[in-house]
This record gives sequence, C-alpha cells and structure tokens, in this order.
Amino acid sequence: MTLEILTPESKVFSGEVYGIQLPGIGGSFEVLDKHAPLVSALKEGNLKVLNDKTNATSSYTIKSGFVEVLNNKVTVLVEGAQEV
Repeated sequence: MTLEILTPESKVFSGEVYGIQLPGIGGSFEVLDKHAPLVSALKEGNLKVLNDKTNATSSYTIKSGFVEVLNNKVTVLVEGAQEV
C-alpha cells in the first residue's frame, strides 16, 4: 500500500509500505494492506511504519492530525512529524 505523511510545511514520507501503526484518539491501531476505508483523528504520539514483512520499521513522533485510508492508500495529515 502507498503511504504519505504530510505536514503543512512538507511531505515527510512517501512510498510503498506493508503497514502502519498510529496513535488514535481512542487508542493505538494498525492499518495493513487492503484495509477497509477509514478516517480517524490522531493524537500526539509515535507512528511506526512497517516497511515490509521482515519487521523492518521506521518511527516518527507526530503531533495531532488525521489519517485517511482509501483504495489501498494511507494519507496522514499532521501538524508536525519528525523521524526518530
């Protein structure tokens, strides 16, 4: 699936990934390949990108925002994001 992490200033990440773990307002959740359509609010916290099935990951600290999942594309819109 395609992932884009966007802030008002820049595109932080864009590429193909296996999955993503997100800090939702009601608790953390995970989106994997071919997930059902979804829109959710995000709180400040850690976002983990699952690069492939071998458990290779990259992590970002994000500020609040939203995520949209549609047609196997995940768009994360946040106030700020920094890779850790």
